[in-house]
Amino acid sequence: MRTARLYKDVFMSKINSYIKVADLYIRVSTDEQADKGYSQRAQEELLRKYCELHQVTIRKVILEDHSAKTFDRPAWKKYLLDLRKNKNQTDAVMFLKWDRFSRNAGDAYQMINMLRKLGVEPQAIEQPLDLSIPENKMMLAFYLAAPEVENDRRALNVIHGMRRARKEGRYMGLAPYGYTNKSDDTGRRFIAPLETEANIVRWAFTRTVEDTCNTEQIYHQAKQQGFVGSKSLFWSILRNPVYCGKIFLSKYKDEDARLVDGKHQALISEGLFYQTQDVLDGRKREPYKLKVVANTDMPLRGFLICPVCSRMLTGSSSKGCQKHYSYYHCVRGCKCRFRTDLVNSEFEAELEKYVALPGLATEYNAILLKAWNDNSHNHGDERRALMIEMKTIEERLSYARDLMLSKQLDPADFKQTKADYTQQVEKLEAKLADLPDQPENIELLVKTAITALSQLTTDYKQATQERKRQIISSIYPEKLSFNGSTVRTTRVNDVAASIYLINKKLQAIKKPDKTRFAILSGQVGATGFEPTTSTSRTWRATGLRYAPMIFGIGCKNRNSAQINHKIRFSSGKKVASIT
Repeated sequence: MRTARLYKDVFMSKINSYIKVADLYIRVSTDEQADKGYSQRAQEELLRKYCELHQVTIRKVILEDHSAKTFDRPAWKKYLLDLRKNKNQTDAVMFLKWDRFSRNAGDAYQMINMLRKLGVEPQAIEQPLDLSIPENKMMLAFYLAAPEVENDRRALNVIHGMRRARKEGRYMGLAPYGYTNKSDDTGRRFIAPLETEANIVRWAFTRTVEDTCNTEQIYHQAKQQGFVGSKSLFWSILRNPVYCGKIFLSKYKDEDARLVDGKHQALISEGLFYQTQDVLDGRKREPYKLKVVANTDMPLRGFLICPVCSRMLTGSSSKGCQKHYSYYHCVRGCKCRFRTDLVNSEFEAELEKYVALPGLATEYNAILLKAWNDNSHNHGDERRALMIEMKTIEERLSYARDLMLSKQLDPADFKQTKADYTQQVEKLEAKLADLPDQPENIELLVKTAITALSQLTTDYKQATQERKRQIISSIYPEKLSFNGSTVRTTRVNDVAASIYLINKKLQAIKKPDKTRFAILSGQVGATGFEPTTSTSRTWRATGLRYAPMIFGIGCKNRNSAQINHKIRFSSGKKVASIT
């Protein structure tokens, strides 16, 4: 030890014989300062003592608090710029150890060559090296490689630790939007819902599945509800499986990427998450997406079809002499257009046909119950379809397993096939579990629906622009057309159509058809509605197959003075003349 120290002193004296002016480089990171005590103050004190002992003038001191993995450090880049501007102003740059200089051997060699071209010699006072001696380069490689190996080992330990934690279902890192970081009694960290933000996340997923607006519109609606973040953050939220209670485990070496069950509380169901992905991927997107417009005078924009060219009508306003006038109009050369006030008033009149009338709760109740049963039947069909699809996947997986056992399929291909099918089965199971169940009090829901239908036109007139469009799309699943006087559609909601039929039937009873009966024959058979026979007196007298219903004929009093019944012949035919 004593000999090594003596050798070090002699060696440093030889190096410092040509170092007269030096710059001091002091670097520390937070973890090193906490673990090893490499504070900037301690490093500066040792470097200044060394320069004072060896009579080296200090030109400047560079303080750095960035990692040494690369030389992309703010203070170091400023120092290099200073060296290029002020050449031959310093002989060396001194630091405590080589790991203060760099923890990347490749970058360190390049930086040493750059400094030498600028006439600056890098030197560590506790690990001195005379780089003019070729053999010392092996020691330099060791000094540079040792901290790099330490960094790599530390990073590997962190990767394995975080991956093991994810496998256990623990979320690592800063909590995503809608959650907050917390610690339990043992000091283990976890994420918990932050209700203010969590409600926005739940609303965003539900709104996306409704598929009535695109993500751009939903993003702006979320901002109105209090969402604070960029558009990319909102998009990543809709793609993040952590909200349905899953942790994404990325591919690593021979382990495939997969989702594991998390220990945190889920904000949404798995079925809702996968339905959202289907909408975002376009598997559930309608060919035409309605847009929420800002102009309150045009609630039917995007619902009306041009009666001339069958294209979708748009809307705009034009300035007149005294005010602005709004129109629904076509584009691309078609001159079809209608005033919005006229179309809107006609639509409101059309909407009144589907208002539930008071006193008909029994009829409406039967309609809504039937609609609910039909819808539940559809859910049953969907459940059966999901079960059939899952069974098909299981059969395919079993067939692939047989091919692998018979050596017709490579084990690696079978592994990939199994992973793909397993992921599909998980999605199907989530959708199956998310199918709605029969509510406990369907009668209360029906009563609420009837109340809403009885106030349909009132609610429509007082609703916001977005709510109006929801009412229109719910009643009219297909587009509307306006022929200049009336609003028409090819199909309406089944419940609304049934209500319309009941209302129409009741109105017909209240206002009977006043058809003129003067055009009908006054001759009604006396024998009722049974046809006469050729031997009957009526047939022989009149030639009619049905006897005329004349006051007195067929009655007991046939000799009334008020009856004047004459039989005359005209053109060989018998004609009844009644006066």
